Amino acid sequence: MNDKADVEPSGLTFWSFIDRANEKLRSEYGFEHQLATELLLTLNRASNIVTYDFEASVHRPHGWSWSSFRLLFVTWLAGPIEPKRAAELTGMSRAAVSNLSKTLISDGVLARTPDETDGRSVRLALTDVGHTKIVAVFRQQNDREHAWASVLTEPEQRILILLLNKLITDRSQFDVRGRN
Repeated sequence: MNDKADVEPSGLTFWSFIDRANEKLRSEYGFEHQLATELLLTLNRASNIVTYDFEASVHRPHGWSWSSFRLLFVTWLAGPIEPKRAAELTGMSRAAVSNLSKTLISDGVLARTPDETDGRSVRLALTDVGHTKIVAVFRQQNDREHAWASVLTEPEQRILILLLNKLITDRSQFDVRGRN
């Protein structure tokens, strides 16, 4: 009897599910790249857990979503920015930035002004209230980031950054779809 394969779905953990999935994918369907599946499922899971934690513990109490924070963070550190460029830097679509910026403008944390050099274009910038709020909120997030990262040593953190960088930059071998 294979304990991993015989666990009822209600008794599965993330890791026992990965074991079950890898076994089924190999034995029943003939897929050969279980390590790649495990790597990307784990990466996605880690990203989702951390993002949800930041959103629930830091951003929602301030009335923001994770997406709101990302747009304000980029605008804060890049300075007044065109919506198209903000979309690229946040990994969001231009439509998402447009819709989100309307809400943040009405909340008084973001301003939209005509571009001084190109009258057809606009720039997003933080208001004074927005600047004060993003600094305070990021202080909370940075403490949370440190708590998450501190389970790894500094060399482990640097290695993980290098490996993730390699994963997302060495993708010319296939047609990657998605935002930069």
